[in-house]
Amino acid sequence: MSSYLISDRSRSSVLSLFTAFALSLLTVLVSNPVLADADEPGTISLVGVGEVSARPDMATVATGVVSEAKTARAALSANTAAMTSVIEWLKAAGIEDRDIQTSGFSVQPRYTQPEVRSDGQRPPPELVGYSVSNQVTIRVRDIAMLGDILDHVVSQGSNRINGVSFTFSEPEKLMDIARANAMADAIRRAKLYTEAAGIGLGRITNISENGGYVPQPQYRARAEMSMVSAPVPMEAGEQTLSVNLSVTWELDQ
Repeated sequence: MSSYLISDRSRSSVLSLFTAFALSLLTVLVSNPVLADADEPGTISLVGVGEVSARPDMATVATGVVSEAKTARAALSANTAAMTSVIEWLKAAGIEDRDIQTSGFSVQPRYTQPEVRSDGQRPPPELVGYSVSNQVTIRVRDIAMLGDILDHVVSQGSNRINGVSFTFSEPEKLMDIARANAMADAIRRAKLYTEAAGIGLGRITNISENGGYVPQPQYRARAEMSMVSAPVPMEAGEQTLSVNLSVTWELDQ
């Protein structure tokens, strides 16, 4: 049976290591107030939700002209004439240059697929003409004009309306109202909890916005049109913007 003897030198080494460890731990405790101070105040963190609903005051219209002809030149000429008429009418109606933007243009061949021959073979596709498409996106800052604009752009030659959307010209003003509502909601909840618990609500230590929601353009109409005889009925409805805030308070216990 073997035994182990610890020499005086070994005992001295162990004692030195233990002393060094204790000094290191003391240094950490003194330099780190989180570890050293066990009397820090408690905190409460809550999320406040704020919303505001409003009627959109601006519309966006995507409209254009699609022209077909046997040659690309003929299709382009017809398309250019119709699109020029549309844009000229829009500007005469008071739509500013900054609110008219070309958003799509293409020239594409058109093919037809011949019938299968008696021998079972299908001939290759046959070129029958060309299609030219030109689209503009229009911002309408006076929604009352929207129906009349849709009527007239079709009369001027537009035969495609890809969508009408509604939005806000100054969404940040509405978002600020939602932010104030979110803060009021967070304060209301914090007071409710602390009063129920019988403790006081201290100072705010952190406020962070978790993100807001601004409605994306909602398309309310999509059509290919050849004739409209009266202003198109359009309803903007109402949209809701929202904000979430995270707020942290110290607790007075």
